[in-house]
Amino acid sequence: MPALRIIIPAVVAAALATASSASPIAEQTAMRHAKGSFDVSTKPVEQDKAEGSTLGRFALDKTYHGALDATGKGEMLTVGTEVPGSAAYVATERVVGTLDGKAGSFALVHRGAMQGKDVSMVIDIVPDSGSGALKGITGRLVITVVEGKHQYALDYVLPD
Repeated sequence: MPALRIIIPAVVAAALATASSASPIAEQTAMRHAKGSFDVSTKPVEQDKAEGSTLGRFALDKTYHGALDATGKGEMLTVGTEVPGSAAYVATERVVGTLDGKAGSFALVHRGAMQGKDVSMVIDIVPDSGSGALKGITGRLVITVVEGKHQYALDYVLPD
């Protein structure tokens, strides 16, 4: 089973490397943009291999750098198939720190799937999850991985 613990995060990392999505909130006038890098570690919690697929559960720990100076903690559920390059994941994550100098927290919900080079990934801020100076925040996060380095771009709106 040790190989499976490496394969699932690697499949998700491959999905991250090629994923992109446009923000559905981009048409709002108060759109703000934050960019930077982040470090992530995944720790396998559970694996369940059966005919046709492997279910996995992982603990997530992140450190965001740049406009988002924060830590993230969460859980990721994965499904890997017997076909290399086919997988899916969902995750929830709480982010605590500062965003463009405003202190608070918010939660993210991740949804991703890949089949070969076809990848879809959406990471949204959970509605009404903002606290502190980030209360009321809405938005979408896009992750890219270039040469093993994780980058984020966050399009967000904060009420006045």
